[in-house]
Amino acid sequence: MATWEEYLGAQQANDGVQFTWNMWPHSRVDSQKLVVPLTCFFTPLKERPSTEVAQPPLEYDPVLCQKASCKAILNPLCAVDYRAKIWMCPFCNNRNPFPAHYAAIAEDNRPPELYPQFTTIEYTLRKATTMPPIFVFVVDTCMTAEELKSLKECLQTALSLLPADALVGLITYGRMVQLHELNTQGISRSYVFKGTKEVTAKQIKDVMAGGGLSQRPAAGAPGAPAGAPGAPMAMGSGAAPLGQLPGSGLPGGLPRGGGPPLPGAAQGIVAPGGGAPVPHAPANKFLQPISECDESINDLIDQISIDRWPVPQGHRPLRATGAALAVAVTLLESCFPSTGARIMSFIGGACTHGPGAVVGEELKNPIRSWNSIKEDAAPYMKKAIKFYDGLAARIVKNGHAVDVYSCALDQTGLLEMKNMFNSSGGHVVMGDSFNSSLFKQTYQRSFDKDSAGNLKMGFNATMEVKVGAGLKIEGVLGCCASGNVRNANVSDQEMGIGGTCQWKFGAISPRTTIGVVFEIAAQHGSAIPQGGRGMVQFVTQYQHADGRKRIRVTTTCRTWADMATQQPNIAYGFDQEAAAVAIARLASFRASNENDTPEALRWLDRSLIRLCQKFGEYSKDDPNSFRLSDKFSLFPQFMFHLRRSQFLQVFNNSPDETAYYRHILFSENVLESTTMIQPVLFSYSFNGPPEPVLLDTSSILADRILLMDDYFHVLIYHGQTIAQWRKQNFHENPQYATFKQLLEAPVADATSILQERFPMPRYIVTEHEGSQARFLLSKVNPSLTHNNPYANEAGSAVFTDDVSLQVFMEHLKKLSSSSST
Repeated sequence: MATWEEYLGAQQANDGVQFTWNMWPHSRVDSQKLVVPLTCFFTPLKERPSTEVAQPPLEYDPVLCQKASCKAILNPLCAVDYRAKIWMCPFCNNRNPFPAHYAAIAEDNRPPELYPQFTTIEYTLRKATTMPPIFVFVVDTCMTAEELKSLKECLQTALSLLPADALVGLITYGRMVQLHELNTQGISRSYVFKGTKEVTAKQIKDVMAGGGLSQRPAAGAPGAPAGAPGAPMAMGSGAAPLGQLPGSGLPGGLPRGGGPPLPGAAQGIVAPGGGAPVPHAPANKFLQPISECDESINDLIDQISIDRWPVPQGHRPLRATGAALAVAVTLLESCFPSTGARIMSFIGGACTHGPGAVVGEELKNPIRSWNSIKEDAAPYMKKAIKFYDGLAARIVKNGHAVDVYSCALDQTGLLEMKNMFNSSGGHVVMGDSFNSSLFKQTYQRSFDKDSAGNLKMGFNATMEVKVGAGLKIEGVLGCCASGNVRNANVSDQEMGIGGTCQWKFGAISPRTTIGVVFEIAAQHGSAIPQGGRGMVQFVTQYQHADGRKRIRVTTTCRTWADMATQQPNIAYGFDQEAAAVAIARLASFRASNENDTPEALRWLDRSLIRLCQKFGEYSKDDPNSFRLSDKFSLFPQFMFHLRRSQFLQVFNNSPDETAYYRHILFSENVLESTTMIQPVLFSYSFNGPPEPVLLDTSSILADRILLMDDYFHVLIYHGQTIAQWRKQNFHENPQYATFKQLLEAPVADATSILQERFPMPRYIVTEHEGSQARFLLSKVNPSLTHNNPYANEAGSAVFTDDVSLQVFMEHLKKLSSSSST
């Protein structure tokens, strides 16, 4: 590598690793002076750039360190004695012999895992059971016919994008919950559950056992009189909803007496509740491979109609979202525990019926707002959160994931459901309508495929972090759940999801990025070992979309430094973008756990002042002498915009929107997250090519077009003069071809952003004094406001009482250089 910066850039591109500090002080006391915690942003399934050498396929098990408390995996940072066929583990310094099948290795005949360009390497396990992915669609039917028609088209498109061996299931719900059979030909048959009760595992097992998986004939079959005891009660197309579902009570819905398995049954799944593997797992009438039920599930989706239950004037529809999700969770729990599965739920409004209800039936009682939450006037909230948290714990235990596609003009309860998708790693999409391109394109993009034609998703993943001497693990800031595995490397101090060295993801994608927070644990005054480095290894096991189990190993290291003599070197290794995202995740985590009090903002301000005091150059009590080096100069600006962002300011955002924004912040990589914190602004004018400009009111000029990207919105703003010319249709006159080109340039750039991002941002075109210009005005630095209309800058005044970046920096300089602070 030519330079330090290029080395760090290559680590980001190839390994998905980015640290807040790239040179580490060697003692706990010194590390606390860093203020910004030592955090590593890691993307477990980072796609290797096409310009890099592709990794050869490794179809064997990784070689582990033989020390029981270590078990680190062979990697390019190991010292290898090729003559003696021994490698030294850099984590515990244990000497390990190579296994017999490595007998031919030599300096010029190394296995891929010892090449320096493969610090990330992936093994495909041969012995592990292969399982196709499972998708259960949970569809809300309390919506308009037009909305439902659009949603049905998207579902049918999604089915065509799934691999042929993928198992699928279908649940629809309104006031009742219907679990649809998929192996029926020509008739529609479903089991109905009350929306007022949470379904039990026994009910699901009884339904499976009573409907043809046992030797007893199914209802309607020869030898089974209608209504005979034990016959399953179902409804065909047009039948009235039925109540309680009696059944035989067979354990796990398995064949009684060794009855013949259903076609398409998956192999070798452990029976629910433990025990020996069953040769034929309960792949059943509710979960079928697409190749076998393609026609019947498409017919069923065609037949889905809006909920027939009447909705009185001034009332909301009775929508049993909680009960429907409980049926989906229980079905997968009973049939496929610890197997990759996604529950894709499509929600068109708030749950008003049964468990998990977030609002009452009457429209005169609005759904909870931040104000009502703070005044403890949200009667449904605590009970709903308890219910969805219970579901979340079961989902995590079974290695499944929940995706929520929420499309409605009002809130749907994402705040209450947040632990379901946050802890399982599922997608969340929030839109106004299932008929919008935002929903349609985002949903289609979730089924993107790689060059081999496999879905870009991993299932039922676990990630373990191994560290060398001098480091401990405080926790993780990200969308995952604790694996509850504690060892000597786990710190007593917890930050985020802590107390473990392993984390679980029900679903994982090449974009999923987590922040691992480390503690530097060495005692103050202990000598830095000669040539010693801080070592970190990430081991991610997951079920690939092709059904096979894979292990992905990323190993990285950084140099230790003495804070007393090498502080400038430590400061040079500061990554201000990664640090801004680490502080944003920490502050958001604190805000959501402290009921969104101003305490998170105060903590952020104190941290910023301490960092500036430690790494700024200044004379005591002389604010004008304050200077920050290039490595720190953007950090206060990020903090200024973070303080005003939707992650910490709940004003003007609904509780659902806040839950959604924070979920995305905790999922995305550093580059995308910095765009959320401080949006990027481009200017288009006749004066030259498009150029980035300051996110400031001074950039809003009459003869400019601005393009703002804040990750969630892509906005094109036409200045006053441009807007007038556009209204007069000058762009349609051939004489003004350059004006037409000017109007088209930002649209082309916006389109390229919209095509790449997940979830798709909202696209807004507005103009000077247009109603949607508020999206731009709320983000820019208010250097020109109604309070100081005579400021030097040109631009557009913003009506706000917020302080500007200039005032913020003056206060920061004053407080940082003050001897009394």
